[in-house]
Amino acid sequence: MSFQNLSAKNVSEFVILGFDTVEHKLPIGVVFLVVYVLAMLANTANICFVAMDKRLHQQPMYIFLCNLSLADILYCSSTCPSMICNLIVGYKVISYIPCVLQMCGFHLGVVMEMFAITVMAMDRLIAISYPLRYHSILNTTRTVVIGVLLWMVASAILSIIPATVLPLPFCSSTIQYVFCEYASLVRATCVNPNPYFNMISTLTFVLLFGTFSFICLSYIKIVITVMRMTSKGDKKKMFNTCFTHLIVIVCFYAPMFVRIVLTRVGVVLTLEERNGLLIGSIVCPSLINPFIYCFRTKEIRKKIFKFVSKVAPE
Repeated sequence: MSFQNLSAKNVSEFVILGFDTVEHKLPIGVVFLVVYVLAMLANTANICFVAMDKRLHQQPMYIFLCNLSLADILYCSSTCPSMICNLIVGYKVISYIPCVLQMCGFHLGVVMEMFAITVMAMDRLIAISYPLRYHSILNTTRTVVIGVLLWMVASAILSIIPATVLPLPFCSSTIQYVFCEYASLVRATCVNPNPYFNMISTLTFVLLFGTFSFICLSYIKIVITVMRMTSKGDKKKMFNTCFTHLIVIVCFYAPMFVRIVLTRVGVVLTLEERNGLLIGSIVCPSLINPFIYCFRTKEIRKKIFKFVSKVAPE
């Protein structure tokens, strides 16, 4: 990880150039703003509905759902506001400290999405495979502790990101991507980026395939358990229980695999295609997840209808 023979700069701010080749920035920015507001409102509503109903606190699934909503809020909010300002107002400049914080928030959001989805697979596995012991295995205290530990573990793992970026000298004050993230900042430094890219690729590979493998193994066990059931009604109920979570898995992991895995096996993507997949992998899960659970979860759906009936004019 030696420094290249380039002159270092005292960089206090960066200019983000990722949207410079985009046409019709204003309409795209307005759509982006609407999607972001909807995602924030939906995720906040999910958290509020669960927090205000003490009966739901006894169900680990709803605590894990709040954890997923918190991850969605961080994942989306760490990046979307600066991208919206760039598209709508044309403001491309970001100071050094906010840029580093954006990088840390984005990567923490990614890892917490993985962890939140994975622990929800564990919840479904226990609920279906060990229904009689479900509440003794996952009581409220253990569920909350698991959620807190996930955030602590994710933060500890990702401490390597600022620890490796902050000491580096910068030779450029421009960022070719659409927001500050690890690869964009490393490219702006005076060092050979390949060792740093290899390090983050290895970490991403371990986290991505580790969590996805656990999810797959959980669902293999779930399928085996369901196939042994004799009642068609029970099988249908189990399918409905898992269907919502399966949609969440696809929405998050599909763009991640396309963007990270395929590019590593030789698929060449343009900068615009990379940025498009990156934005899609952020916005889509954050918007889709809360709406899926709003409409697929009976308790939350009832609360929404009850709230709407109260505020609606007679």
